[in-house]
Amino acid sequence: MSIIAENLQAVEATIAGAAQAANRPRSSIQLLAVSKTFPAEAVLEAMAAGQQAFGENYLQEALDKIDLVARAQPGAAVEWHFIGPIQSNKTRPIAASFDWVHTVERLKIAQRLSEQRPPERGPLNVCIQVNISGEASKSGAHEDETPELARQVAQLPNLRLRGLMAIPEPETDPALQRAAFARLRVLAERLRADGLALDTLSMGMSGDMQAAIMEGATIVRIGSAIFGARHYE
Repeated sequence: MSIIAENLQAVEATIAGAAQAANRPRSSIQLLAVSKTFPAEAVLEAMAAGQQAFGENYLQEALDKIDLVARAQPGAAVEWHFIGPIQSNKTRPIAASFDWVHTVERLKIAQRLSEQRPPERGPLNVCIQVNISGEASKSGAHEDETPELARQVAQLPNLRLRGLMAIPEPETDPALQRAAFARLRVLAERLRADGLALDTLSMGMSGDMQAAIMEGATIVRIGSAIFGARHYE
């Protein structure tokens, strides 16, 4: 068994244990393998171990990887999620190449994604990124702005608003981790009460996935625990 396959087994055990502790079915949580900075070969190795959903942050790297994986495994069931910051001039290839976008934070970006989504691909699944910790350096819509943004995004014809995404300020204390995730959960509950059909909370990474699952995460974004430490150039 490969290292990546072993790591996937270990992550799966962690998710299953957290789901049991939260009295939730394991099937209510999707594992998104964050493959940014790792080569297509690592994605193919994870696919061989049964992983189907992959998250990418850097557009050109992602487009090259999507192409290489498609050539190596034509017709394979693989789902690509864009989870990085979105520049206005990059929306067309994102709209054309991805199944999900987690990082919508402005109406202009959502409008461009909707206008540029190829009709044959069906609606693009999107999440609104919320700056839940209020960090000046962090991307995301302000908590108070999110309800109106969500209502506007939900009206766009070629998008399907699925839910909310957040990257809270890093914390090592599980109670503080849970408090941040709880704020995103409560915000999503408010939006559902207002009539928006949201089913997704994209939150939790390698260091805090258990806390996120306890607070209702439906997608956990796990990178280093699967692929190992990243080496940025």
